Amino acid sequence: MTGTILFLLLGFALLVGGGELLVRGAVRLAERLGLSSMLIGLTVVGLGTSMPELAASVQAALAGSPGIALGNIVGSNLANTLLILGTAALIAPVMVERSVLWRDGLVGLGGVLLLMLAGQTLGLDRVVGIGFLAVLAAYIWFAFHQEKTGVHGAAGDRVLAVEGTHPDFHVEEEPRGSMWTAVALFLAGLVLIVAGGTVLIDAAVKIAGHLGVSDTVIGLTIVAAGTSFPELVTTVIAALRKQSDLALGNVLGSNIYNIFFIGGVTGIVAPGPIPLPILSFDLWVLVGASVVAMVFAFTGGRLGRWEGGALVLAYTLFILFTADLIRL
Repeated sequence: MTGTILFLLLGFALLVGGGELLVRGAVRLAERLGLSSMLIGLTVVGLGTSMPELAASVQAALAGSPGIALGNIVGSNLANTLLILGTAALIAPVMVERSVLWRDGLVGLGGVLLLMLAGQTLGLDRVVGIGFLAVLAAYIWFAFHQEKTGVHGAAGDRVLAVEGTHPDFHVEEEPRGSMWTAVALFLAGLVLIVAGGTVLIDAAVKIAGHLGVSDTVIGLTIVAAGTSFPELVTTVIAALRKQSDLALGNVLGSNIYNIFFIGGVTGIVAPGPIPLPILSFDLWVLVGASVVAMVFAFTGGRLGRWEGGALVLAYTLFILFTADLIRL
């Protein structure tokens, strides 16, 4: 068991390290191709920082573990909404721009409802996957034009939050390094991500078997928490720097990318049904968590420490229940 846990940690490390190399290389490639810094941020940085979660979900789906694949998506969004946003609010009150909250918060909530609808009808198949990617493309296009007019949204805030914790991701006016260096970084990151996803999912399946729990439980808890760790670091640093608007925007943006990008690609590459436990319980919990977080933020114009404590407590209870450590 100890060796399996070490392989699990190795998988997480490869995913995180590979994700950073991939984004650095992709940003430099985009600069060399003459793309604008805003477009690079919303696409290359926004999508690239979701690659660890994507690799884990796709590898799990291909390995015949849809519980881990979908559990990672739903569990990551629960971790974002309850644990990460709650932790940021405990550090410093999270100020809320209500236009961003309603626009981007509702897009994320709509994504959850669409995932539930897909589960009740077609499952996460290729048609649904293509539809999710189309929605994401429309959202990025809308966010791009909003940012050009000076209206910030969650996608833009997420990019700023990532750049604040990863200076190498900052988009420069002049391209840095050679094209070959950029390609080498990108390919190295891609190799590490694929390897990390393979090692992680293999270890996660073995741990599920050893503990006698379903793949879904492991996906919702261990895998989701691990792949969400970079988002936790990014959000906490933003909160410590009193950039609370970036903390909220990073969470909302991550939730949107998780459902539409990771869910879309997973549906195309490895289509399949949404596991019944996730469909009948966990997605409803995510709907409730999203609504409660939005109500908390809207009513006072901010998330204070008591609201943050309530969100963290709710996540703790969810994890305990999901892991069967408590029974309702």
